[in-house]
Amino acid sequence: MTLLLLLVVFGLTGAYPLEEQKTCQPHSRPWQVYLHGKGASCSGALINKWWIVTSFECSPIPYSTIASLGEHDVTVEEGTEQHIYVADVIYHSPYRSPLHSLAMVRLVKPARFTQYVQPVPLPSRCPQPGETCNVSGWGSTIPNQYEHPQHLKCITVPVVDDRTCVNTFPEFLFWTAGMVCAGQANTDNCMNQGGSVMVCDGQLQGVQWFTHGCSNPADPSVYTKLCIYNDWITGVMDHYTPPLPTETTPRMMT
Repeated sequence: MTLLLLLVVFGLTGAYPLEEQKTCQPHSRPWQVYLHGKGASCSGALINKWWIVTSFECSPIPYSTIASLGEHDVTVEEGTEQHIYVADVIYHSPYRSPLHSLAMVRLVKPARFTQYVQPVPLPSRCPQPGETCNVSGWGSTIPNQYEHPQHLKCITVPVVDDRTCVNTFPEFLFWTAGMVCAGQANTDNCMNQGGSVMVCDGQLQGVQWFTHGCSNPADPSVYTKLCIYNDWITGVMDHYTPPLPTETTPRMMT
């Protein structure tokens, strides 16, 4: 009875995922964004009313990709969503090299903040080995198995030190300072969706880069280490100039 009560309390607070299917408590991650359309199906994190952070792998397409905010079940309309087209995508250069995997997504109109749609703070520090973080996305949490996106999933992972992570890399992959790894044997370290969001102590610390933990559950997965990109992210937002519309620019907004 005590265990059951604890599970109910944790579930109501959104502190832990529902263990049976690792489904998040609905709308407990109001910064989570579902990016979809033109073949895209990935995650991102809302950082202010105009901007989303995701990985290079996500590769949204302006005026073709839709950013759905306030989502939980992507197969139905729950009345909490805001569907807004992507207006622009800015990649960190060099694009998806061994060095970086990061993209900034600008919306065609600002998000409206509600209890279901809220930004997540950028990191004020870097994550530390042993720290427990939460990863969320609409991907499969079962290694080597595809699941069609439906409910937002949540897993809890420990940050691992760089050396431990590098030792799991295949020969073709090189470690860079822009990476941070999380997950280890006997933890739920698989979230198979590009741009899945890692939050540590209430701060955005990563977007998923390589899903090593989904091919081998004993290996950590790799995330873009966002704490070292703060200056670049804020610089993009501070100096952004919208491109001039052309006759071929679609006029699509929701």
